[in-house]
Amino acid sequence: MNLSVFVFLMLLLPDLGSGLSSLNISDCFKKPDVRFPFGFADAHTKSYPGFHLSCSEHDPVLKLPNLVQLHVKSIDYKAQKLSVRDPGDCLARFAKNFSLSTSPFEFQEPNLSNYTFFNCSPGERSDSQMIPVPCLGAPGYEVYAVGAASYVSNLPLISCTKMSNVPSIPGEMIFPGKMLHLKWSKPMCGKLCEAKDRSCRLKNEGPEIECGDIISATVVCILLLLIALAVLWVYRTHLREKRNLARIEEFLQNYRTFKPTRYSYIDLKGITNDFKDKLGQGAYGAVYKGIGTMGKIHHVNVVRLVGFCADGFRRALVYEFLPNESLEKFIFSADGQIHSLGGEKLQQIALGTAKGIEYLHQGCDQRILHFDIKPHNILLDKNFTPKISDFGLAKFCSKDQSAVSITAARGTMGYIAPEVFSRNFGNVSYRSDVYSFGMLLLEIVSGRKNVDINMDCRSQINFPEWIYKHLDQGEELRIRIQEDGDANIARKLTIIGLWCIQWYPIDRPSMKSVVQMLEGDGSDLILPPNPFASEGAKRIDATLPGRCLYQELEAIHEVE
Repeated sequence: MNLSVFVFLMLLLPDLGSGLSSLNISDCFKKPDVRFPFGFADAHTKSYPGFHLSCSEHDPVLKLPNLVQLHVKSIDYKAQKLSVRDPGDCLARFAKNFSLSTSPFEFQEPNLSNYTFFNCSPGERSDSQMIPVPCLGAPGYEVYAVGAASYVSNLPLISCTKMSNVPSIPGEMIFPGKMLHLKWSKPMCGKLCEAKDRSCRLKNEGPEIECGDIISATVVCILLLLIALAVLWVYRTHLREKRNLARIEEFLQNYRTFKPTRYSYIDLKGITNDFKDKLGQGAYGAVYKGIGTMGKIHHVNVVRLVGFCADGFRRALVYEFLPNESLEKFIFSADGQIHSLGGEKLQQIALGTAKGIEYLHQGCDQRILHFDIKPHNILLDKNFTPKISDFGLAKFCSKDQSAVSITAARGTMGYIAPEVFSRNFGNVSYRSDVYSFGMLLLEIVSGRKNVDINMDCRSQINFPEWIYKHLDQGEELRIRIQEDGDANIARKLTIIGLWCIQWYPIDRPSMKSVVQMLEGDGSDLILPPNPFASEGAKRIDATLPGRCLYQELEAIHEVE
């Protein structure tokens, strides 16, 4: 549905309600409830003879004999009364020729009076029997109305000239700003139908009337408004769908070297055997096992995008299958057993992961900030080669851009850099991924999560600070060691990890430097400054319960 179709539908909506008005739908709510015996003559609604109304910018207009047109302000259907007013607040201008003899209406006021209008020179008139009619006056003269019962000879009319006699009108027509109250006797909808809370209508298109259920103009207008809102919702959904497709195209453009294939939803059902083999659950949906597909891998340490599906609301990304699942499976052991991979293999996984992140930061046309580096998102192929996955939180920026803006903190608790929570620590940049990688290194070494969401905050030990204290004092790390050489590997990974988790981004190395340190033997590595004694955090005794570090940071959201 394009914009022209939407506008066309909106133009048709008034006709759905039997053409209540040629005005905007919202104007219906500004008017009295218009229903039978009244109807809009210019919109072809059914009305009783003499009860035709026309639409104006403000109110329905009632046309009376002698070309008198008055605005309808209220209608009492049960009492069969209505109130009208002159838009110029001067009913007196119609008084001379006002007649209801050929209309179905009559004055509600039973006591009518005869008046005489006088044109007088300006001056003070203190007699209460002379009623000023300022709306009929003009510069140089004033107009007064005098009732027939008054003694004209006793009034100060020396400088006045008689204008006209006005017979049988209610006094409310003389005073400016007053409304005129009318009533009708036929049709007898008030007693027959309205008193029983039923509507009134013509019977078989003839002069007789019958009762039905009340569906007021207001109700019809509400229904029309709901229809309009529904059309608007469909239109906006269509626009949102177009924007989503545009984002998909942008995503594919950024990953154009991967040459992804577009699959239909039916294709994916067949590939995954109707989604029967579920591998796991990610932040943005379930993960299912499919067929093997060969293709060019852009980087050995970044998971390869094979294809995608964008069939309506069904969305999917197709990645290569990694049989050894995630690194999380091998470093976090619930039974406390030693690593099954060994120090050398873990070091290779750490190095491969670092190269993958370095590639995202420097090897692509645009710099890619991952924002969710953690063991769960490091997948392992059959040879335990690590591949970075899950780019749901990733953000693109130019390589010369030193900082990026984000609308809210993004990532997984325990791996989020301090500056992502609070700009007091610096700007968000590629060094935020360095911090997450540092936490991943410490978890590889320790075999435990840096934050346990299942434990009470007060019962947790801050492992990074504990390990720094022991290294600083030259003590044995006492972490899980499988082979003789693993102790040196553990010390190297730990020192690099501590460099990566410095509080301030400027103090952290780039991923290129991290790769170089991981490729070395670690003999020249020195312990970094203590990040836990900096301004960003107070140092605590490692034997005491740790604090919930991230809950102490005040989140500052920035607009992109």
